[in-house]
Amino acid sequence: QVQLVESGGGLVQPGGSLTLSCAASGNIFRINGMAWYRQAPGKQQRELVATITSGGNSNYADSVLGRFTISRDNAKNTVYLQMNSLKPDDTAVYYCNADLLREGSRFQYKYWGQGTQVTVSS
Repeated sequence: QVQLVESGGGLVQPGGSLTLSCAASGNIFRINGMAWYRQAPGKQQRELVATITSGGNSNYADSVLGRFTISRDNAKNTVYLQMNSLKPDDTAVYYCNADLLREGSRFQYKYWGQGTQVTVSS
């Protein structure tokens, strides 16, 4: 079994900061790319926020560039999203994603967490 669990969401005022964590556990052979997505209220699609490779190379959506930082701890199978200068438009359910290989499996799959709510409001 493979499980991704997000934590760290909550209510924050505009301009505030919040850090999300996502820990992967289970029968994992290797985690390749990891990413954060978000789904804003009233939207039907998830937006890609940031990605990070196993080597630590990262990419960001233009809307969060300079404000958010994605990082990972490979020893802990955990990815983080540091969110600074938060705006009301950042309000969304944030989802963790991991491209990984399970032990004994031939194929790489995308796994998703259940999501954590981030609300930015004054």
